[in-house]
Amino acid sequence: MRELPLNALRAYAFVYRWGGVRPAARQLGVTHSTVSRHVGELEAWIGAPLIADGPGRRISFTAAGRQLGGAALKSLQELDGAVSNIREAKGPNAVVIATTPSVAIRWLLPLLAKVARDLPRVEISVLTETALMDPDGSMVDFAIRMGAGAWRNVKSIPLMDDALYPAAHPDFIAAIAPSTDEKVLARGPLLHDRDPVGTWGRWFERFPDERVNIRRGPRFASSDLQLRAASEKLGVALARDRLAAPDIAAGALKRLCAPHQIDLGPAYWIVLPASAPPVRKAVSRTVDWLLAHAT
Repeated sequence: MRELPLNALRAYAFVYRWGGVRPAARQLGVTHSTVSRHVGELEAWIGAPLIADGPGRRISFTAAGRQLGGAALKSLQELDGAVSNIREAKGPNAVVIATTPSVAIRWLLPLLAKVARDLPRVEISVLTETALMDPDGSMVDFAIRMGAGAWRNVKSIPLMDDALYPAAHPDFIAAIAPSTDEKVLARGPLLHDRDPVGTWGRWFERFPDERVNIRRGPRFASSDLQLRAASEKLGVALARDRLAAPDIAAGALKRLCAPHQIDLGPAYWIVLPASAPPVRKAVSRTVDWLLAHAT
């Protein structure tokens, strides 16, 4: 145990879990070269190859790689669960929800007062994550995740749909006068975030405008920051309706180009452990409440 290369084993467990070096690096928040170096060091230490080239750009695992990957992943998950249970023992009515900061701030937190009213004995905590975290039933009971819902090793339940449309502060729009909504898009800075679904390229592929240079405009790390920047009159955001609706209702943002929008279909999911002890009553009641009220 003294000689185990724990950092390399952790990196390799993520490669095995996510099926590649680059997705593992994204989950760990490091460069893919760092993960590759750890895997190389682990192969040299063991004296056997762990990863082989698969078809196309996919990787495959050798027999030794599958054996080690499964063992390392299981051990780290058990260790994580044990540490979490010791650090924060949860009561029977405690529920921990993991989601992105944007969803937490703009959609989930405004609902918690209603949840507390309807489920007074349930105590909800919110854990924000920038990298996806699979719920395990110990530290995290379930997650609210954006995406297509086709995640491995978890149970995904569709929560609500969404749509994309441009939005900006009314004063920002008025400053580009006289103007149409299309001129606002052509003249005003476009605000970007890291949402791979909500890109300006996708919008102008659907609604072309040759006057617009989609490369211009500042970048922000999250949808929440992008919408905040728009509400501060810094430019035009390509907004997710579920996240922008409170600002639009309050007059801090105004929708552009209505009724045009890009419907995303099921875009938010409740994610539960695929295999875990029976779901506690407090968790199932919270999930049922969210499914009933996510209109």
